[in-house]
Amino acid sequence: MGPCKNIPMDKVNLRLILVSGKTKEFLFSTEDSASEIAQFVFDNWPEEWNDEGVSRAEILRLIYQGRFLHGNVTLGALGLPPGRTSVMHLVPRETLPEPNSQDQRQKSKSGRSSCCSISCAIL
Repeated sequence: MGPCKNIPMDKVNLRLILVSGKTKEFLFSTEDSASEIAQFVFDNWPEEWNDEGVSRAEILRLIYQGRFLHGNVTLGALGLPPGRTSVMHLVPRETLPEPNSQDQRQKSKSGRSSCCSISCAIL
């Protein structure tokens, strides 16, 4: 184990994992959205990731707990605790996948709208 990093109490330490398994940690505010994070990472692309660079920030997608995050979702809305490290995957994807039948089943089962079933799934 490396030395403990001092993470500011108002920041989320985000460990991003590429498909190749390479990781890098970045500090973000709980107000930062998925699209702002993608743009920041694109603008500050780590040197060790150069062989996996992408042409533009718009195709970088964050995955948290198996779900693609929409661009306007903030870290705070996901309930990520400030002062701690959270892990997400970063993948290049032109478009987000369509909601699959599993989401539809969950929605009809709970009888709630998709936004509520997403927040319940995160818990």
